[in-house]
Amino acid sequence: MRIERDSMGELAVPADAYYGASTARALENFPVSDLRFPPVFIEALCLIKSCGARVNQELGLLENELANAIAEACDRISAGEFHDQFVVDIFQTGSGTSTNMNANEVIANLAIESLGGKRGDRHLIHPNDHVNLGTSSNDVIPTAIHIAALLEIDRTLRPALIELKEALSQKADLFMPVVKTGRTHLQDAVPIRLGQEFLGYAGQIERALLKLQYAESTLAEVALGGTAVGTGINTTRSFSGRVLAQINKRTALVLTETDNHFQAQSTIDGIVTASGVMKAIAVSLLKILNDIRFLASGPRAGYGELKLPSVQPGSSIMPGKVNPVIAESTAMVCAQVVGNDAAITLAGQSGNFELNVMLPVAGYNLLQSITLLGRSSQNFARRCVKGTEATDRGPKSVSFGLSLCTALVPVIGYDQACQVSKHAESTGRSILEAALELTDIDESELVKILDPAAMTGEESRDL
Repeated sequence: MRIERDSMGELAVPADAYYGASTARALENFPVSDLRFPPVFIEALCLIKSCGARVNQELGLLENELANAIAEACDRISAGEFHDQFVVDIFQTGSGTSTNMNANEVIANLAIESLGGKRGDRHLIHPNDHVNLGTSSNDVIPTAIHIAALLEIDRTLRPALIELKEALSQKADLFMPVVKTGRTHLQDAVPIRLGQEFLGYAGQIERALLKLQYAESTLAEVALGGTAVGTGINTTRSFSGRVLAQINKRTALVLTETDNHFQAQSTIDGIVTASGVMKAIAVSLLKILNDIRFLASGPRAGYGELKLPSVQPGSSIMPGKVNPVIAESTAMVCAQVVGNDAAITLAGQSGNFELNVMLPVAGYNLLQSITLLGRSSQNFARRCVKGTEATDRGPKSVSFGLSLCTALVPVIGYDQACQVSKHAESTGRSILEAALELTDIDESELVKILDPAAMTGEESRDL
């Protein structure tokens, strides 16, 4: 052990640790869970501090040697080193101050060592006076959450949704010749093409990508520059804008400083909005995957209109059983995302006067939702959708669909068409057979009227 110091006095910390006394106190105070901020958040937090050191250097507020050492330490952490030193529980101080100080201490001690000093030498580099210069936990932590979310959307979620949309669109084209019975209220409806169903799924993901753009535009407005309560005390007017300009250059993001720091720090409305988008995407995914797994139910006692890839044995007791496990896995992710959004919604209500005090759990849940949606969407596309095949069950059943009588309405009227339908149902006949018995329409004309393919839309008729 070694002795470190913070404003409350001395505290023993592990000799090989780069964190200091404030972090050690947080470890004692918050032994709640095994949840920690993910690497992308640590990357974003240290990116802010690296660019902050460079700006303070440019402003003449930080000596060159110190600024270089701090920035280099931050860059090493952002690149993936020393993440094991970020040890504070998610369920901590509501502002994330403990995590901010964890970062300040690790960065300071790394910088101290690079200058030939010993860890904990606050006279050489101070975690508050030097690393935290010009910032507060209250503007840095929400800004880091926004940046991390934007990075994770760009790296994980958007590419996965694009891949899923393309996979669904390819299946829409492939399945367009397959005419089957549509279903509304879980009952037979007029014919539809299997490709049209998949076209609908692709359209959901296409619109999910548009929603994602809105979430990104909301997250791009950040709180940096407001420091403690939004007034910008202890920072210079140009600091935050210059820091964000450097971050934008290094990441290709388009961050902007909020024009109203008081709303940016007393609320987490941007995080709540982004989480709402994640929930909407999860709901879309649930619709798609539930349709697909129900259409693939069977193989003999279910719908059986789709055949999903066989990826693993489905039962420890029933030989040969194969289950839609990829769809099930994705469904559980969707449930988690909806739950995360509920927690974030509650967190969003916890803005007490000048500060929201549930930042860590809101940030953690948002980042988890983005990552889970990205990974599961990609997995669903690759291991389920791309290998899905159509069977002949749909086309075989369509000629006996009772809703085919809908095409008779313009010819014989609703009431008589209803009689045809009820006659077909009660006798087990097809609509064509029932119509031949109850109407005087020629058979060749009935065959033309009751052609299922002709009922699926003008574009489909040209196929």
